[in-house]
Amino acid sequence: MAEAPIKVVARNRRVRHDYELTDTFEAGIVLVGSEVKVLRQGKCTLVGAHVRVIGNEAWLVGMQIPEYPFAHRFNHDVDRTRKLLLHKREVDKLDRGLRERGTSCVVVQVYFKGSKVKVEIALARGRKMHDKRHALKKKDAKREMARAKRDY
Repeated sequence: MAEAPIKVVARNRRVRHDYELTDTFEAGIVLVGSEVKVLRQGKCTLVGAHVRVIGNEAWLVGMQIPEYPFAHRFNHDVDRTRKLLLHKREVDKLDRGLRERGTSCVVVQVYFKGSKVKVEIALARGRKMHDKRHALKKKDAKREMARAKRDY
C-alpha cells in the first residue's frame, strides 16, 4: 500500500540550531474544524511551542493557529492547549525524558499525512554558544567538500 502524501504546514527551523535533538515522535493532534481549515491554508506559528506531560497525557502548549475568518462566533481560541495523541509507552518515554535536567520537548514541524494533521516533536537539550559554532563549522566543511567533489 502506498504511503500517504505529506504536506508540511509549518517547520521550526530554529530548533535544529538551538537544540540537540535526541528522540523524535510523530503524534496526532486533537483539533476543531476551524483549526484544520486554517492549517490547510498553511497558517501556523511554532515559535515558543513545547510539550508538557500532565497526568498520563501529552499536551501541546504555545502553538498559535490564527482564527478562521469565516467561522464567526464558532471560532477557536488561538492560544489554546491542544492534546497530543500518543501511545502510552511513548508518553512514558517522553515523561522520563522531560524529568532529566536541561531537557525539553519541542515541536519540529506540523504537517498533513493524508488527511490527518500530525506533529513531529522531539526531546531536546539546549546547545551552548560554542556548540552552535562547532555545528556551523561542521556544516560549512561538509558543504565545501560536496562543492569540491561536484566541481571536480
